[in-house]
Amino acid sequence: MLQTVDALTAAVRKAVEKTAVTDIHTHLFPPSHGDLLLWGADEILTYHYLVAELFTVAPRELTYEKFWSLDKPAQADLVWEHLFLKHGALSEAARGAITTFNLLGLDVGRRDLAGIRKWFSEQKIEQYLPKVLELAKIDYAVMTNNPFTAAEVARWERNLPCPERLKPALRIDPLLVDWTSAVEVMKAAGYEVQARPTPKTFDEVRRFLLDWSKRLKPAYFAASLGPEFTYPDDSARTQIIDKAIMPAAMELGLPFAMMIGVRKVVNPGLGDGGDGVGVADVTAVMGLCQNYPRGKFLVTMLSRVNQHELCVLGRKFGNLHVFGCWWFCNNPSIMAEITRQRLELLGTAFTCQHSDARVLDQLIYKWSHTRKIVADVLVEKYVALFAAGWRPTEAEVTRDVRAIFGGSFAEFAAK
Repeated sequence: MLQTVDALTAAVRKAVEKTAVTDIHTHLFPPSHGDLLLWGADEILTYHYLVAELFTVAPRELTYEKFWSLDKPAQADLVWEHLFLKHGALSEAARGAITTFNLLGLDVGRRDLAGIRKWFSEQKIEQYLPKVLELAKIDYAVMTNNPFTAAEVARWERNLPCPERLKPALRIDPLLVDWTSAVEVMKAAGYEVQARPTPKTFDEVRRFLLDWSKRLKPAYFAASLGPEFTYPDDSARTQIIDKAIMPAAMELGLPFAMMIGVRKVVNPGLGDGGDGVGVADVTAVMGLCQNYPRGKFLVTMLSRVNQHELCVLGRKFGNLHVFGCWWFCNNPSIMAEITRQRLELLGTAFTCQHSDARVLDQLIYKWSHTRKIVADVLVEKYVALFAAGWRPTEAEVTRDVRAIFGGSFAEFAAK
């Protein structure tokens, strides 16, 4: 047993630093999928977090149209100039780029973007991907794979190789937020679906999900939903959930993951960076948990306002697993608050973070920053537990860290 506060603190920080994480939600792809897997200096600098930030400080003559007409290196040059050279790189996204370059061994202090680019140009993705996973100390990462996107379908239909440390998830939100286009895709693939849902259509949607699950062997079904999402209601969306999605998920024993609260395209000029956030109705999650006690639900919410109510639901329903600090919540002050709240209400029965990485290299900074925040919060909680008279062992500390770094997710998925 750890008999002093100093020994306990050291054990917590060591466990957080050394324990492997499971990144349960990313937007990565296998190297065999070519340009769908984003990586390298220019992809880091033109990620939509930084593009959106650029336009908070850019001169008026830099219009959206002018920016998007440039090639990617020129776009990256503008981001570098305005966010890193002319202004302090103090935002989480900007600091994250610096952390990434630094942990890769690059001398960011010299501000030599040309040298950084040269280093990346010398890397081979087949060797670079495992290097990134090792730097981030990730055992495996879950991708997001959309059977409604032609470019992705073309890759999966060719049965291209996928590293064992990248595992698919089946993205299905077109079924819930863009039914018309989803019908077109399924029809073109030979499924007998109609724009006006019928019993036959629901059966065919379920067959579509089962067929793609057989191909991908996904970790879960996933959908990104707006703050207006409600369940149950009189809409076709509720029928699709009840008559196709949940029957397929339960047949396969898969969780249904929902990321709720994104307000789409509030500023179209920013492209992928144009989405905003809205406060959602958490009773939709409650309704699903109530109606499907034998179903499994993974949920993260985008608004800070929703976190407490969601966490309380996690105490009430064993079929709900709360995960991650998503997107606009992926900031140190909010992450620390949310992690404290979850530890206080859920113990270790949650997953503290997911990277949501669309650029491979982002795994490095997101998990480096997360480990620091989680270590500080866990030290605080363990010291309080020590003061109450409990004496944890080093093995127990490691067990608990692994739980919130992916162990609890694995247990939940296996239920």
